[in-house]
Amino acid sequence: MTTAPTFGVEEELLLVDAESGAPFMEGTAVRHVANSLGLDLDLELTPCQIETASPILDTAEELNRFVVSSRRTADLAAREMGGRVLACGVPPAPGDAHPVSANERYGRIADNFGLLAREQGVSGCHVHVAVPDRARAIAVGNGLRPWLPVLLALTTNSAIHDGVDSGYSSWRTVLWSRWPSAGPPPHFDSESDYDAAVTRLLMVGAALDKGMIYWDVRPSRDYPTVEVRVADVPATASETVLYATVVRALVMTELAAIEGDGPAHPTIDRELLRLGKWRAARDGIAGSLVDPVGGDMVAARTAVDALIEHVSDALDVLDEGAAVRDGVASVFAEGNGAVQQRRVFAESGVRAVVEHAARQTIAAGTWAS
Repeated sequence: MTTAPTFGVEEELLLVDAESGAPFMEGTAVRHVANSLGLDLDLELTPCQIETASPILDTAEELNRFVVSSRRTADLAAREMGGRVLACGVPPAPGDAHPVSANERYGRIADNFGLLAREQGVSGCHVHVAVPDRARAIAVGNGLRPWLPVLLALTTNSAIHDGVDSGYSSWRTVLWSRWPSAGPPPHFDSESDYDAAVTRLLMVGAALDKGMIYWDVRPSRDYPTVEVRVADVPATASETVLYATVVRALVMTELAAIEGDGPAHPTIDRELLRLGKWRAARDGIAGSLVDPVGGDMVAARTAVDALIEHVSDALDVLDEGAAVRDGVASVFAEGNGAVQQRRVFAESGVRAVVEHAARQTIAAGTWAS
C-alpha cells in the first residue's frame, strides 16, 4: 500500500441574507472583509457564492481545523455585510434571478451558455489528492468511477430549493448535470485518449477552456493532483473531513492497484454509472444505490460499507479507520444534510431550514483520529 499522499479541499459556500434567507449577492464585499480577517476567498460564477481553499495538508485533524476556522471566519465576514454563510448545495429559500459575477471569463460563459450560467448558485466540495504524475491521475480516475455515486450519496445536502422539497437528496446534482462537460467521465485508456476527449469538448463549444472540464473526477489543471468533484458541499465540518478522508483513501487504494499492490477496482458500464449517480442524487443515504461491484440495487448503508471495506488498507495506513467508521455511523444515525433539511422543512418550513443550515455550517467539528 502506498504511503499517505498530501491532500487539500475546496468548499463552495452560499451567501444568504441574514433576515430573509434569500441568496445574497455580495460576494465581492464579503471577500474583502474576509481578507481583512486573514482569510482568502475566491469568487464564483454567481455572486452569492464564495469558495475557501485549504493549504496542502497531511492529516484529517489539520483539515478539520481549517474547515471549522474558514467557515467561521467567512460567516463573520458575511455577518458584517448583513449576510450569513451556508454550507448547502443549493439556495433553500427563494430569491431573484442570479446575476453572473463581474468577471470577463464568467461573462463569456454567460454569453455562451445562457440560462445554464444564470441559474447556477450550486455549491460543491472538491478534494485534491497528490499523485506522482498525470498519467496516474487519469488511471486513478478510472478506478474511482464506480464509487462516484456512493460518494455523492454520502454527502447529499441540497434537498430543499427555492422554498420547496425538490424530491431529491441532491438537487444540485440535477442542476449541475445540465452542463455538457459535467458528470461522470468516460474510462480513458491513456493520456492521449483523455486529451482527445477534452479536445472534443472544446471543439464543439461544450467547454470554453480547460477550467470548464467539469467531470466528477479529473486530473487537476493547476496542481499535481487528482481532483474529485462529485459531492455537494457537506453540511458540517466533520462530514467534509469524513468525505475527504474517504476520497484520500480511495486514491491510495487505486494507486496501489496500479502498482499491483492492492485490490483492483470494479468495472462499471458508463450508462449504469449515469443511472447509479441519478439514483444517488435522488435517494442519498435514505434509500437504495447501485452496487458498484455487482450492479444490483442495495441499501445505501450496504454500498457505503462496501466502499469503506474497499479502502480499509489505506485507512489503516492513515490510522483513520476507526474515525471513518464512527463518522459513517453518525451520518446514518443522525442523517446527512439532505435528511436533516427535509426533516426540518416538513416540521417548520424553509426559514427554519436556513437557520438550521447556518448553525450546522459553523458548528465545532470533531475528528478523533
